[in-house]
This record gives sequence, C-alpha cells and structure tokens, in this order.
Amino acid sequence: MSIWTRISDALSALTAGEGLAAVFDRLRSPPERSVAFTIAVIALGAKMAKADGQVTRDEVTAFREVFHIAAQDEAGAARVFNLARQDAAGFEDYARRIRSMFKGQPDTLRDLLEGLFHIAMADGFYHPNENAFLEEVNRIFGVPEREFNALRMRFAPDAPQDPYTVLGVSPDLPVAEIRKSFRKLVRENHPDAMIARGVPEEALAIAQKRMADINKAWEEIESKSV
Repeated sequence: MSIWTRISDALSALTAGEGLAAVFDRLRSPPERSVAFTIAVIALGAKMAKADGQVTRDEVTAFREVFHIAAQDEAGAARVFNLARQDAAGFEDYARRIRSMFKGQPDTLRDLLEGLFHIAMADGFYHPNENAFLEEVNRIFGVPEREFNALRMRFAPDAPQDPYTVLGVSPDLPVAEIRKSFRKLVRENHPDAMIARGVPEEALAIAQKRMADINKAWEEIESKSV
C-alpha cells in the first residue's frame, strides 16, 4: 500500500466526521508518523495557500516540489489534496495535533515549517497574511524564535542574508567551533536522519534547499577566515 493510499484513508476518516485526535492517535508509531507528517503539510499548506486570498497554480506546483509524487501515485495524491480542501477543521487544530504527536522532536516541527515556507514563497511574494499564518503555526509548535527567523530569512526575498544565522552560530565564535556546528547540521539533515524523525521519503526535497543554504553559508564564512 503506497503512502498516498494510507494518507487518503486517514483523510477520508476526517471528512467522514472522525475527530483529528482519533485519526492522529492511530498514526503515532513509525512508519505511520510519515503519514501524519504528510497530512499536516497537505492540510496546513492548503489552508495557508488561501491566506493571501487565492490558491495559485504556483502554490500547487510548490507542493509537488516538496513532495515527489511518482506517476502511478498521482491520482491518489490528487484525491488527498481534494480531501484536505474539503475538511472544515481550522489550521490551528492540525498544528496542535502535530505538535502533540512530535512532542520533544523540534527538528520534525522545523521540517514541517520549512515545507510551508516553500509553499508560501511559490508565487515569489511573501504575503503579510502568510507571515501571520506561519507565525501562529510556529507559536503553537514552540520552535525557538531564532530558528523561525532563520527560516524566514532564507525564504523571504527581502530579508537580509546572514550566513551565521543560517548556521545558528554567533559571529564571535572561532571558526573551528563554527565548523563543528556546520558538520552537526549536515548530519542532522542527512536523509536517513530525516526519515527517522518522521519525514517521508517523498518529502526529502525539503532538505535540498536547506543543505544548499547550509553549504553556501559555511563556504562564505570559511572564505572570510582565509
């Protein structure tokens, strides 16, 4: 059974009236946590895409960039997206449920936020309503403000780029210590590590931009130390 079939079944239960708590409780254990993660991105992404007043083709395309969908799964994925749009639950409900599911796993919540930022920026404009939406989701998630601001800096086109913020370090640290932080980030964002914390294989594209930004930040810092 593909992940899209399992997701479709879970969302069908939601649209049939089964509560979020009951559905997510069934998805707490691996490998079903990847289903819960995907439902959260789909549902929150669909609701956030409307935050600026309209769902654009670019935003739908962005979802497909975050989640690689094999040709044989396209029909199932389309059904999942349509079910998510029909669900009347507010985005706060999804955010609280996913926070509860991944309690003590801030990296997974950050992965989810990163997928949402990718969708928000699909049309090239970071709308104030999208910012408000993401700030509220982050308030519920409890991801440190420093990490949220680092995400926004990487995605928002008008945000000043700071390599030290990307790596989560102070410019005053010795280069050797910054290198340790860089290597730690590389390990944490290895595909195996992301899958272990609930990110489905279909969504590992989330890590591609992050790794590119991490490597670019380190190269910029390293060049200054030469």
